[in-house]
Amino acid sequence: MIIETKYHGQVEINQEDVWTFNQGIPGFADEKQFTLLAFPDNDVFFVLQSTSTPELGFVVTNPFAFFPEYDIQLDEAVVEALQLEKAEEAAVYTILTVKEPFEQTTANLQAPIILNTTNKQAKQVILNDNRYHIRHSIFLVGAEKE
Repeated sequence: MIIETKYHGQVEINQEDVWTFNQGIPGFADEKQFTLLAFPDNDVFFVLQSTSTPELGFVVTNPFAFFPEYDIQLDEAVVEALQLEKAEEAAVYTILTVKEPFEQTTANLQAPIILNTTNKQAKQVILNDNRYHIRHSIFLVGAEKE
């Protein structure tokens, strides 16, 4: 299928590249289908792009690339909702707030995106863990958090 995107223009994707958020993403409850698109010449940053709304695309990254000690515990309701049978089935991404200059970009570690790589189910999870906040600098170790 061909979709219009926020950053990549028109792209062709396969149905197996579509992730289903059964409850949508907080603030976007009606948006249920997304795909992950890589930026050219880049294996760190991606766009979580709505398949139905071209202007809705979130820049995301694997948080472990910037925060190796990031440690999340999913509650049983999330594990059941995503039908995760083992930890290896889960891929974790965080939404970035891209700033100018780019070195001031932050990651939302309090609300990671969890993808079940087996069944293509996905969910944004709000963590009840006071170690993580909505704005962690991805470039400055020990930077301020909000």
